[in-house]
Amino acid sequence: MKSFTHTTDPVYNSAVLPSAMDKLLLKLIRDPRDLPFVYLSIRITFTLWPLAIIMFIPGMNNGMWWTAAIAYQFFNNFVFKGPFGLMLHCTSHRVFFKKEYSFLNHYLPWVLGPLFGQTPETYYTHHIGMHHPENNMPEDESSTMDYQRDSLRSFSRYLGSFVVAGVYDLARYFLRKQRNKLFSRLVRGELIFYAVCIGLCFVNWPATLCVFILPFLISRVVMMLGNWAQHAFINPATPENPYTNSITCINTKYNHKCWNDGYHISHHIKPSMHWTEHPVYFKKTLQEYIDNDAIIFDGIHFLHVFAWLMRKRYDLLARHFVNLNNRFESDEAVIIFLRERTRKIPEALPVAV
Repeated sequence: MKSFTHTTDPVYNSAVLPSAMDKLLLKLIRDPRDLPFVYLSIRITFTLWPLAIIMFIPGMNNGMWWTAAIAYQFFNNFVFKGPFGLMLHCTSHRVFFKKEYSFLNHYLPWVLGPLFGQTPETYYTHHIGMHHPENNMPEDESSTMDYQRDSLRSFSRYLGSFVVAGVYDLARYFLRKQRNKLFSRLVRGELIFYAVCIGLCFVNWPATLCVFILPFLISRVVMMLGNWAQHAFINPATPENPYTNSITCINTKYNHKCWNDGYHISHHIKPSMHWTEHPVYFKKTLQEYIDNDAIIFDGIHFLHVFAWLMRKRYDLLARHFVNLNNRFESDEAVIIFLRERTRKIPEALPVAV
């Protein structure tokens, strides 16, 4: 167990003076705290798109092609995937560019997103249109409640269901809720992505596989893995409560790289809160975490949580568990508590609403 003393996660530093380039770019965006997103977008654009184009050039030298393909996969999956995915997440909740430059808000989902396997509009419609309104409750098509959340078999069933029928279920959800605009955005983005991939396969199928299809498959797995870990520990008595259906991971390099994504509890409490505000908000509202028996981990992130759950290494989870208000006397007590929170919650169980 650990005791809470402080956070090392990033916050906004208004004392840093902007450079001449910063001042130019700040004219485009709504919030100066999002300036790192602009520079990240530029780096991705001038790294991944040139590599993608090289792979599509007819008659490209075999050695050059494989060099570009390996570099593309490396930068895509190990350098940019996390930061881009969470940048897309943040800009889905908070509009990125100013009204007079609103056309630029399509750049991330339509121009850069497909390079990471993010079909245009699908992330927004799923996350903003369904996941947050339903809050991991039974009508959330990505809800983890109906699964044993420390079981690889259960996760495989969860992932398989999403891969096979996730978009179909999401479309049905929007029709059932009469959210026709979100339905149209979802279907349009999915079909255009599939159509482009099919067409490009006739042009150059190896390049299409490397640039679009592999990232697509990887992204669907990673997104479900992340959602599983974020909502792996649920109090069956109050599954609608963000403090007891989500977790928070503090003091980890992941938060510096991925825009404080570890603060998932406060994100569900205040979805539009700016990413730089979460560490401060966490400290200000610490008593709420204590009162609700919230689960906080220190020094690890969601991939650790997922991997250790699949291996049932509750001892490792307990080692990084933040013992707020000294509620628990031993790691063994923490392990019992965590195990109870990962049990499958039957649909028939009545829940407070």
